[in-house]
Amino acid sequence: MKKKTDYSWVIKTVIISFIVSVVFTFASAEVLGSAGYIMAFVVLAVFIAIGILFDIIGVAVTAATDKPFHSMASHRVNGAAESIALIRNAEKVSSFCNDIVGDVSGIVSGATAVIIAAKLINDMQTQSVTWQIIISGIVAALTIGGKAMGKAVAINRSTEIVFSVGRILHFFGRLIPKRKRNR
Repeated sequence: MKKKTDYSWVIKTVIISFIVSVVFTFASAEVLGSAGYIMAFVVLAVFIAIGILFDIIGVAVTAATDKPFHSMASHRVNGAAESIALIRNAEKVSSFCNDIVGDVSGIVSGATAVIIAAKLINDMQTQSVTWQIIISGIVAALTIGGKAMGKAVAINRSTEIVFSVGRILHFFGRLIPKRKRNR
């Protein structure tokens, strides 16, 4: 039996993608506007790392099973219920982590690389595109290599990764007051 397409999720994904992209691009532009080369490369490294980290989470959630978390949840281990929820919503979690945050990080890191290359070309007063090619190559290699390595880690350690994310969600969930439900 075919599963119906959840068009509301598609619309939410588009809206969330737009918001994440605007936030990441704004943050990048704010820092890069007056930053030197060291800070610019730090910003670039952060966006690459965010993309890799969220790719790892997305793959781990799709690779994990919820069996190990049921016993923990029955013993009220912090993060176990959140881990089960992540796995039960693996399609949406993976879409958010891999497609939204991961892809937006890739786009923003590419734009950041172009800004750095343009700055180098301008400061060196050259018309050569060598810096653009080198920086783009380094960004692509680090991103793809990091994600390839991360996928292996995510598959082999999916339970630990999902549990770590579940614990983080539990911690932040405690900070947000719960709405009272009318029964």
